Amino acid sequence: MFVRLSAAVAAVGLLASPVFAQGAKPTDPQIAHIAYTAGVIDVTAAKQAIKKSKNKEVVAFAKDMVRDHEAVNKQALALVEKLKVTPEDNDTSRSLAKQAKDKLEELGKLKGAAYDKAYVANEVAYHKTVDGALQSVLIPSASNAELKGLLQTGLKIFEGHLQHAEHVAAELK
Repeated sequence: MFVRLSAAVAAVGLLASPVFAQGAKPTDPQIAHIAYTAGVIDVTAAKQAIKKSKNKEVVAFAKDMVRDHEAVNKQALALVEKLKVTPEDNDTSRSLAKQAKDKLEELGKLKGAAYDKAYVANEVAYHKTVDGALQSVLIPSASNAELKGLLQTGLKIFEGHLQHAEHVAAELK
C-alpha cells in the first residue's frame, strides 16, 4: 500500500502538472530542470538514509544513489552550460520538490527496520515513476539531441536503480 501511495503521489506530481496540461510538452529548459530536480531529490533522500540506517545493504544502496545521481546531475549541468541553456523552474519541478520535502519529513520520523522498509519502498516507487516519466514524456519531448541522449543514458542507469531497489526491498521483508 505504501509503495502504491508513493507512486501515485509522485506520478500525480510529475505527470499531472500544468507543464504537461492539455497535451503541451515541456521545453528543453523545463526538462533540464525537472530531471535535475529529480536527481537532487534522490541524492537528498539517500543522504538521509546513509545517516539513519544501520542496515549495510540499505546504506550501500543509498551510497550508490548519491554517486550515480550526482554524476548524472554533474553531466546535466555541464551540458546546459555548453548549450547556454538556463534550466527553467516550473510547476512540475516545484511540485516534485514539495512532495520530496514532505516525504523526507515523514521518513525522518521513522527508525530502524521501519525506516529501512519505508525508504526502500519509496525508492522503488520513485524510480518507477521517474523512469516512466523519462520514457513517456521527458525523452520524447526533448528537442536537443544531446539532452535526449543524456536522458536516455540516465534512464538506463535509473532502470538499474529500480532493479537494485527491488532487490533490497525483497531482502528487507
